[in-house]
Amino acid sequence: MAMTLSIIVPALDEAAGIERCLGRMQGPRTRGHEVIVVDGGSRDATPALARALADRVIETSRGRAVQMNAGAATACGDGLLFVHADTLLPEGADRAVSAALALKPWGRFDVRIAGRHPMLRVVGQMMNLRSRLSGIATGDQAMFVRRTVFEALGGYAAIPLMEDIELSRRLRRLARPACLRDRVETSGRRWESRGVLRTVALMWRLRLAYRLGADPARLAERYR
Repeated sequence: MAMTLSIIVPALDEAAGIERCLGRMQGPRTRGHEVIVVDGGSRDATPALARALADRVIETSRGRAVQMNAGAATACGDGLLFVHADTLLPEGADRAVSAALALKPWGRFDVRIAGRHPMLRVVGQMMNLRSRLSGIATGDQAMFVRRTVFEALGGYAAIPLMEDIELSRRLRRLARPACLRDRVETSGRRWESRGVLRTVALMWRLRLAYRLGADPARLAERYR
């Protein structure tokens, strides 16, 4: 039997781009996979726009970990694919994920960062290389995992930042990730609005602090 996927999209005030994100998922929907949008209390039209392009739209409190866990709790697929609302899947993503999960319990895509700044291409390449070497994935890379494995591990930790890093570490104890060469495209707005080099330096400092035992709640305040 072919593997079915549940594509889970946490969203918050993403009316400007949610239709484009979900538009990339209509092919997988026609092939029997489901799309679940989990809204964290948007003040714009995100939920209304998503309903026409998703199988379910559910509402939870704000926080990516909370939202993704809520989506996973309602999922019916054999595999879970977590996609940020500012990220676009490549063509045939469902086939690539299904094939990868037949061999490994989890994985992620390579990432391309969209934007005008020439350094964004380099940042994306460095993220992909770092992930390959470390066996750690980030949410920007559209992580995927067998649902039975996700449930056995208890899902994402209920922390406001670094939830992807924390889950990756637990998953890595089972196996190194499947690192797909296919690339998701994620928005560079975070880097461009704060400055590319400043954002890179900030993220490195936060990851180092987290690795040394810093409280994720305090790190989230620094990130904001």
